[in-house]
This record gives sequence, C-alpha cells and structure tokens, in this order.
Amino acid sequence: MLVFITLKKRRLLIVLGVLALFVLCMLLFFFIPKGSTVFVEQEMSQEIQEIFNKRTKATLNKDMETLKNLYDCSRKYGVWAYEHELKKMKYLHEWSDKQGIKFTDINPIAMIKRVKDKGDRVTVNLTVCSEYKYVYENNTENSNLFRIGTYHSLDLKSTEEGWVIIREWYTDPFADSMHLDDMKTEKIKEYILSQNVRDFSNMIERRKNALIYADKYCGGAGDKYYSYNKKYRNYNPLGGDCANFASQILHEGGNFRKNYSWNYGKGATKAWINAHGFKDYMLYSGRASKVAYGSYEKVYKAAYKLQPGDFVAYEKKGKVTHISVITGADSKGYPLVNSHNTDRYRVPWDLGWNDKGIKFWLVHVHF
Repeated sequence: MLVFITLKKRRLLIVLGVLALFVLCMLLFFFIPKGSTVFVEQEMSQEIQEIFNKRTKATLNKDMETLKNLYDCSRKYGVWAYEHELKKMKYLHEWSDKQGIKFTDINPIAMIKRVKDKGDRVTVNLTVCSEYKYVYENNTENSNLFRIGTYHSLDLKSTEEGWVIIREWYTDPFADSMHLDDMKTEKIKEYILSQNVRDFSNMIERRKNALIYADKYCGGAGDKYYSYNKKYRNYNPLGGDCANFASQILHEGGNFRKNYSWNYGKGATKAWINAHGFKDYMLYSGRASKVAYGSYEKVYKAAYKLQPGDFVAYEKKGKVTHISVITGADSKGYPLVNSHNTDRYRVPWDLGWNDKGIKFWLVHVHF
C-alpha cells in the first residue's frame, strides 16, 4: 500500500512538472517581444561576423567595391562610415610601404554585447578583437602578429543583398593620425629592413613581471579576451585609460611603490591617470629618463633602444594625449606596445600616430 501511494505521488509530481514547463514556455512565447536580445543575438551573430570578415578582407586586398557594398551610402551616416574605412584602408597600406612589410592576414573576432531590434533597423554593441599578421619584404619566413581591440556601436538594416551598415561608431586606433603624405619613407624603410631581431632574454625580473601584467590586462586585444583589472576603475568614459593602465603595469607588475604624487586609492592622482601628468611625473621624479623627443623622423632610430617596460608618450599640440608601454619587438627588432583606450597587444609603436604634428617622447624607465 505504501509503495502504491509513493508511485502515485511521483506520477503527480511528473505531471505537475510538465505542466509548469509548458506554462513557462507559453509565457516566454507571448511576453518576450520578437526583437528581444535572446532571439536577435542568435540571428545576428553570424551576420555580424560575416560583415567584419568581408570588411577586413576588402581592406587587406584594397577592394573598394566590396567595401562600399557593406554600407548604405544613400544615408549620410552610412557614407561617413564608408569614407572612414576607405581612409583607414589607404593609411594601412601606406604605413606598410613605409615599414617595408606586407600584411598577410587580418582576422576579426566579433563578440556581441547587446542587440536591440528597432523595427526598421537593428542596433548592435560589440567588441571586435582583430589579429593582424605581417612579414617583412626581406624576411618573409618570419611572421609577426599584433591584436587590436575595438568597441563598436552599429546600426544595420536588411536588404535583398544582405545586411548593410547605416551608422557606425567605434574607438578606431587610427582615427586621428592617418597622414603619411609628407613623410620621406624610403630612407626609413631602408633602415628598418636593415635591422635584426632583438634578444630580451636577460631582462630583470621586474621588467618580466611588468610585461606579464601588460599582456594579461590589455582588454579587448588580449588572447582569450581578457578584461581590464577589475580592481581599478576604467577611465575610458572620462577621457581615457592609457595612463591608468601604464601606472598599473609599473606598480602591479614592476613593483614601483605608490607615493603622495603617484597614487591610486579611493581616487587617483593626476600623475596616475593623466597621460601628460604621468609623463612629467616619471621624468621629474627620476624614475625614468628621456631617450629621445621629436617627430617620427627624428626619433625612430632611437626607438630601438627601448626595452619592455619603457614607454612612449604621444604629444599633440604641446600636450601628451596617450601613453603606450613597450612589450617587445618584432622580427626586425621594431618596438611593440600595449595600451588601453583602443586596446593594443604587441602593436608597432607608431601605428596610428603618423600625422605631421605628432611628437614622441621615448622614455626609459629605471626599474
């Protein structure tokens, strides 16, 4: 008798469970709007990835027609977005000519954060980690790579030919400095191609630890897409996180002690979070010394003296607006950097900073 009652209870529980699941499914069907993130993200993920695949392939091959077909050029924001990518394409190939390299592949990985269906269009927020591969003209057997993490807001619409971009905003690392027209590149190229690989195996432990930290917390550019260190505030919405990241690298990785002028606690001092303040503090405190200062043509040879843990400060109109930390060198010994803002992992130190008015502070840090 007891066994019979137990079996009846089990059957009742099973029936109730099935009914509850059915009710839940009906609620989801009727009360979650068709444009919800749950459904639209799944539908859009492959489409978005395909758009970025086509765009980077067009950039690599200088295919302007394919690039243009990805945009709705009947709208001004679509035209602006297309024209910016066209300008970026031109700059990347001019820079590669100056450098004596050839880009062999650009591989973007799009990670959707949020999708909103607005009826006539879809708005997508996403992070894209783009891996660039290149070889030098006289050293094609050694491939080099760097990664850039960018944060995008896209408006797209569906057409008979597929999805097209009608508006785009993103933190483009090349947006402000894409002019090489006046630079005498032949002598620069000749010098770069004459260099050899550099050996950093004898670095002191503090520099090695700074390098580990810089690679681990380079944000959207990182392998496996590491985020920023949650222990620190992200200052990108307030103007930039580059100096904050450089300070973290020196403190957390390089074991530099905080002090009254250079500090992070409940708040942060100017020397910790401001690019110009960081450069001034490091030089005037004696924790670092200037290697070279001036235009690219004046300092590019001196850049080969920089070691992992040193930094480059980028100056516009008399004010330092960005800081990048040296994290290595490529197959020709050309210095590579990590930074925040537009997240960089092992990127050639001048890429995106070639306008005529840009001046560079090359700074050696005393570990």
